[in-house]
Amino acid sequence: MRKSKLQAANLQGSADEVEAAFYQAMQQADIEKLMACWADEDDIVCVHPGGPRVLGAMAIRATFEAMFANGSISAWPERVHKTQALASAVHNVLERIDVLGPEGPLQAWVIATNVYHKTAQGWRMVAHHASPGTESEIQEVSGPPQVLH
Repeated sequence: MRKSKLQAANLQGSADEVEAAFYQAMQQADIEKLMACWADEDDIVCVHPGGPRVLGAMAIRATFEAMFANGSISAWPERVHKTQALASAVHNVLERIDVLGPEGPLQAWVIATNVYHKTAQGWRMVAHHASPGTESEIQEVSGPPQVLH
């Protein structure tokens, strides 16, 4: 899994730039560009909506290759909430997924958390955890919740 110099050069910026490259790669179904966003570590993790926990670069690559077999993924990060420290960043995003259904264009929503670490290669994703959402679930709660669990 050798990354090209161009891909590496595009990923020397911030966690924000790696996240932009990640979503662009999904929209282009570009597996090499997508995997260049991930850290080169054995313990990286990915959870797709409704799916199992996927560990390691080879397994993560296989899940995205399977999804790309059906074409690109029109995912657009919205309402990003960021927490950043010296060598880590956590982005919680609301993903708008544009889907072409039998009755025309539809939108689906996914709530995702992307975790980035600053590595020797620059900022890289170490975790992507996505959960299915509904239009009513995309409302944000900033005060105390009404019900716990």
